[in-house]
Amino acid sequence: MDYQQAWDYQTVLHRELVDRKLRNRDHRKNGEEEEEQQHYLLFCEHPPVYTLGKTGSVDNLLLNEQQLDDGGFTFYKINRGGDITYHGPGQVVGYPIFDLDCFFTDVHKYVRFLEEAVMRTLAEYGIESYREKGFTGVWLAATDSKPKRKICAIGVHLSRWVSMHGFAFNVNPSLDHFDNIIPCGIQDQDKDVTSMSKELNRPVDIEEVKQKLKAHYAEIFEFEYL
Repeated sequence: MDYQQAWDYQTVLHRELVDRKLRNRDHRKNGEEEEEQQHYLLFCEHPPVYTLGKTGSVDNLLLNEQQLDDGGFTFYKINRGGDITYHGPGQVVGYPIFDLDCFFTDVHKYVRFLEEAVMRTLAEYGIESYREKGFTGVWLAATDSKPKRKICAIGVHLSRWVSMHGFAFNVNPSLDHFDNIIPCGIQDQDKDVTSMSKELNRPVDIEEVKQKLKAHYAEIFEFEYL
């Protein structure tokens, strides 16, 4: 799905949740029955695109407009947190549209839960991951031959405790496309980007990964799918 199309769809759903929340506030004041809140967990893949969070620097994009066009990339400045990242085929991009008033109102806990579902999914494939202190996302530890590697980026936006944006989980993407940016603005020489297919040295069924993620999100956030 085109990035702008997905962003627009997120915005519509986000507005629906906020409006329902505001109506329920009035229902409570008037002693009326409240509407049941709805939540969404969207999974998609995007054509090659770079997105820059509101706290990021455009200097971390290493291509000019002509080079973006020549490479078939699009570029968006968006309203999530974080710096620059890449989305493309072979990557599970997840957009939870959750009213956190129905779960918990703690943004740090929310981000940890997003990470946890990815970490549990990786564990099912025998990939051990961890959280890197001072950074969001999911990481793999350094080895004798490899530096620390980021396998999932996270950037979220919340308004009235309703979430937008989410995570980008590298399953089988073209990692060469990360060479055109300073991923998440991290310039350390001891950090790199990786994917499930690179770590396992084989292609990974992305639909299978989505199903595992869905199950872990339901378990961690304690909800049921309709």
